[in-house]
Amino acid sequence: MLTISNLKKSFSSGAGDVTAVKDVSFEARSGEMVAIIGPSGSGKSTLLSLLGLLDAPDSGSLSLDGKELASLSESERTHFRAKQVGFVFQQFNLIPNLTARENVMLSLEFANYPKAQRAARAEEMLTMVGLTGDKANRRPAKLSGGEQQRVAIARAFANQPPLILADEPTGSLDRATGQRIVALLRATATTQDATVLVVTHDESVAKQADRRLEIEDGVLREIA
Repeated sequence: MLTISNLKKSFSSGAGDVTAVKDVSFEARSGEMVAIIGPSGSGKSTLLSLLGLLDAPDSGSLSLDGKELASLSESERTHFRAKQVGFVFQQFNLIPNLTARENVMLSLEFANYPKAQRAARAEEMLTMVGLTGDKANRRPAKLSGGEQQRVAIARAFANQPPLILADEPTGSLDRATGQRIVALLRATATTQDATVLVVTHDESVAKQADRRLEIEDGVLREIA
């Protein structure tokens, strides 16, 4: 269970302080996919950075399975991200000189996954997302956009983190491929009992989630 309570984050600018996230509170269960929608500049990216411990809130609490995270030190946040959070980015963020298999294995190495098991686990995850045989040995430039995003999903879920954060995961894909990627995220959330949060501006993507939240001017609300 991911529990957020009264989370707040402000930034200073030439025009004064800007509150990007305003007293945000919500819960998300294991095995659940939650979509967070909103226009550009609404606070989506800031909220995702806070949830992924890439940034620290000004106030409020953030906990995962009962462990309070908001007050962790920088080194503790780095360790937590490696072990407990999987990221899926719009631009994939794969290492270009590594194969699909090696990209997944590298994430396992960062998470201190046993060395002897990394290759087998990477193969298992790539098979799960439908990348087998020769495609597992290809570098990102030799894969389609949808295939690269499948590698990114395999990488994010490889060490079975309880929290997956997907930032506009379909933004670089055509609609049909994007729909398949979202369905894959949802299915994997169920299979691995992970909490998946998808930030998107695409209503058709959001409709595939179990729940939808909308953020506007830093204020979050649940929508039907």
